[in-house]
Amino acid sequence: MVSTQIELVSEQRCFGGWQRRYRHQSQVLDCEMIFAIFLPPQAAEQPVPVLWWLSGLTCNDENFVTKAGAQRLAARLGMAIVCPDTSPRGTDFPGEHDSYDFGSGAGFYVNALEAPWHAHYRMYDYVTDELPQLVRAHLPVSDQEAISGHSMGGHGALVCALRQPGRYASVSAFAPIVNPSDCPWGEKAFSGYLGDDRSAWAAYDTCALIERGDSRQPLFVDQGLADNFLDSQLRPERLRAVCERHQHPLELRLHDGYDHSYFFIATFIDDHLRYHAKHLGLIPDLES
Repeated sequence: MVSTQIELVSEQRCFGGWQRRYRHQSQVLDCEMIFAIFLPPQAAEQPVPVLWWLSGLTCNDENFVTKAGAQRLAARLGMAIVCPDTSPRGTDFPGEHDSYDFGSGAGFYVNALEAPWHAHYRMYDYVTDELPQLVRAHLPVSDQEAISGHSMGGHGALVCALRQPGRYASVSAFAPIVNPSDCPWGEKAFSGYLGDDRSAWAAYDTCALIERGDSRQPLFVDQGLADNFLDSQLRPERLRAVCERHQHPLELRLHDGYDHSYFFIATFIDDHLRYHAKHLGLIPDLES
């Protein structure tokens, strides 16, 4: 039973619902954490399905909330959106704040194995276990859930869904890191958090999980072709190739001229909300 309390940090009325931030003490991460949630108007009457949004490098719980423009359609669909932070906070390990792609703001949604990170950096357990229990215990959301994210968070969303077949009604991602075991961002993070044994890395690598074949979860991915990280870090062609080899369901959309920013996310977020709404049993053909 979840006993942790949540403290309201802020709230704003938004499209008939509420955009809120809550603070709580995480037992899994052993530190204080903040998460954001949009509750649509329907949540005043009954529990509503939830979309988990995982953000990318350098982000926190507020980036999606303030930049994606998702609340208008989420309010019409009756969908809550929960935005966790990307990393433990307040731990202040040596070197934790030295670079943007490791440590603070870069938890990579893994359960760290290496000291000192293993004491706090357990973001996989936080976003898949502790936080969902906490949210359901205190807020009007149902057990119907979908998951999405951007960049490092896109990696996290795909991994969470593939590791737990049947749990999420749907999964999608914007510009995800699909093969972190073989790109600079992932190699730096995984070696630091998980150590040198690459067999441990495979548990958090989308391409490796598809190779393993435990899940047939359909994947919906958007990628901008003007993304500065396309060739060095993201490599969507690897995802396409492994899905084709294993006949894994994938819709990969490539968009000319779009970069890695929230302008890209804001442009296509409604498509993702409708995709998840269909799989969650909400209105599938709602027009904008």
